[in-house]
Amino acid sequence: MEAQNINSFAISFRNNKLSYCGQDCQRIPPSLWNMYGAKVNYLDLSYNSIETLKGLENFKKLEELILDNNRLGDSVAFPYMPHLKTLSLNNNQITDLDGLINKICENFPSLSYLSLLSNKACPNQLSDQEKDDTDYQRYRYFVLYKIQNLRFLDSRRVSSSERREAARKGDFARVRRPPPPPNTSPPTPQHALARPLPLDLNALGKHKGAYGKCLYKYTGKHSEGNRFIVNSDL
Repeated sequence: MEAQNINSFAISFRNNKLSYCGQDCQRIPPSLWNMYGAKVNYLDLSYNSIETLKGLENFKKLEELILDNNRLGDSVAFPYMPHLKTLSLNNNQITDLDGLINKICENFPSLSYLSLLSNKACPNQLSDQEKDDTDYQRYRYFVLYKIQNLRFLDSRRVSSSERREAARKGDFARVRRPPPPPNTSPPTPQHALARPLPLDLNALGKHKGAYGKCLYKYTGKHSEGNRFIVNSDL
């Protein structure tokens, strides 16, 4: 069993914002929710090895949750969190988009910011070099159709025209992945070393997922040059 001790020097708590990053923990340390659960509205647990969100229900006032660069997969279970507005899950191990979106709809009724970059469930070149702009846009239509309160998806603002197209096309835009052949292990994903957020140990606990403090570059197979998302776009 994983040790329950935490590195107190890695904890950053200020203005009801708690960060515990880069500690290779596989679950949320109970000490964190015992000490801070009732106070926190922003929680950053990025750059760990988290596989389960057991204990997250103790952060009852949570509005922003950053879980980038962990090991969360399709079996992840979320507690009901009525106040959560921001969820960042970049660079985890999520492949089942349908299942994930259903969980989000059931548990986060106020969500308006979502980022899934560098997961297989998000079909762009950060997760699969065979995917292009058309695949990614189809994914966006589906997610926006299902989660209608979203203002940002990944690193891009949701426009009025895109929302209208999602209402029209989203139900037919499901991204389906064939199951792996029986008795075979899936290949190691090429994005395993991808980091949608730059690893800067001096900046741990200071980023906000895809929103406002980081730079993303997306190059689709048929795109015209490089696309940069900068702070002024957010």
